[in-house]
Amino acid sequence: MKNIHSIEFYTGSREELLPGFEKDFPYIATRAELDKYIGGYVPWHWHRTVELFYMESGSIEYDTSGGKILFPAGSGGMINSNVLHMTKAISQKEKNIQLLHIFDVSLLAGEQGSRIEQKYITPIITVPQIEVIPLFPGNAEEERILKLLAASFRISSDEFGYEIKLREALTEIWLMLFELSRSMREKKGEHNKSNDKIKLMMIYIHEHYREKLSISELAAAAYLSERECYRVFHDCLHMTPVEYITTYRLQIACQMLAKGQEPVTVISHECGLGSSSYFGKVFREYAHCSPIEYRKKWQNSDK
Repeated sequence: MKNIHSIEFYTGSREELLPGFEKDFPYIATRAELDKYIGGYVPWHWHRTVELFYMESGSIEYDTSGGKILFPAGSGGMINSNVLHMTKAISQKEKNIQLLHIFDVSLLAGEQGSRIEQKYITPIITVPQIEVIPLFPGNAEEERILKLLAASFRISSDEFGYEIKLREALTEIWLMLFELSRSMREKKGEHNKSNDKIKLMMIYIHEHYREKLSISELAAAAYLSERECYRVFHDCLHMTPVEYITTYRLQIACQMLAKGQEPVTVISHECGLGSSSYFGKVFREYAHCSPIEYRKKWQNSDK
């Protein structure tokens, strides 16, 4: 299991890039050390793979278009395919560590169009109302799944038959999640077109954040009116387009401050935030410290 403390994306997108993901076994296991992520959070992103996770220690908050869920140590859950989400470390008393299985459903379903895919996989991954399946101690059925989930991370890649044992464990967990999600699947739900639209606009921002951006240009990227643009941002990210643009620029600034030595004036213009005085003001509101203080904190964090 690989320890990670950063996230990578496909160029110009917010779809997560998964290094080490192989076609012949589409799966990776990671141990996310969230306190070591710059800013202590994982920004808004999505991935076509399914994410099963277990909280080893601390607590984290998951944000999706459906709202926020807090996951303390001992809890876990599933993030569905292509669901837009972000996470942030919450606990100040202990390390916030999350164990994750990230896999393509073909690992369980086999050949595309198989009976297993049609009966047990598609009914979950194509249901728009299932963004997250949370699992908490205190519920007998959920506790059984959590026990299996925790045990599955102890299967060693050095064991004989590792791939088969892992797939067997994930299949058993999936079948239990299938039963647990029955009531969620039976609720009427329609394809959320806003989810597709917000991704188009996020991609546009990620490609053009250095430039002056207008709401009309942003809306046009998703074939929307300006009014619809505001509505989609509110429904999916719970913020305005301008707030997201500024937040994204500040996230880029944080990355540059933590990883490089460029002067603050260069970073402010490179991120599309204009003058260094304005940059300093909005950065302090966002990070509760100056850009220089932020750089010192994160560049010294591993020393």
